[in-house]
Amino acid sequence: MNSYQKRSKEELAKRVAQDIHDGAYVNLGIGMPTLVANHIPAGREVILQSENGILGMGPAPAAGDEDYDLINAGKQPVTLLPGGAYFHHADSFAMMRGGHLDICVLGAFQVSSTGDLANWSTGEPGAIPAVGGAMDLAVGARQTWVMMDLLTKQGQSKVVAQCSYPLTGIGCVKRIYTELATLQCTPQGLRLIDRVEGLAHAELEKLIGLPIMAQAD
Repeated sequence: MNSYQKRSKEELAKRVAQDIHDGAYVNLGIGMPTLVANHIPAGREVILQSENGILGMGPAPAAGDEDYDLINAGKQPVTLLPGGAYFHHADSFAMMRGGHLDICVLGAFQVSSTGDLANWSTGEPGAIPAVGGAMDLAVGARQTWVMMDLLTKQGQSKVVAQCSYPLTGIGCVKRIYTELATLQCTPQGLRLIDRVEGLAHAELEKLIGLPIMAQAD
């Protein structure tokens, strides 16, 4: 029996939000990363961008207050903070490609130990036919973070030595946030940032199947 408690999706979103610095311009990818918007620490100004042309998103609306003319790239209803703006899709991509985002938080199918990202297709028949905005975000943001479950439903690690799925970007991921640990991707491989209480370093290495350098001093 495991002696550790996994982070819930909300706990994981809160963990990611803790590391976003004050004044950051941030894109939250489709899926799990959208939860981060609900956990920005009080008093910290974080300007959230959506690739469909929004800047200044707030947390998810309360039940009954949804406005489906105001949605993020994942078609989820969102709120707009004072000073927020709408703009053309092309302007949004110019923002993404032009290095104007400090951080993007994306989901992933696989991440290599050196930061290669595969998050748009498993290569299977019927899979999504195009990469969309993920490639622009992965290489355009100053930092690309991944937020995902560490293991597949079959118990295989999504953090790998080399991605087997089609790549979104090469060497672009700086950090991986999962329900069991937070890892840094470096040219030398994985470095531990933190892990859940009760999970031994050696046990984490066994789950991933790769060596993990100790936390930096």
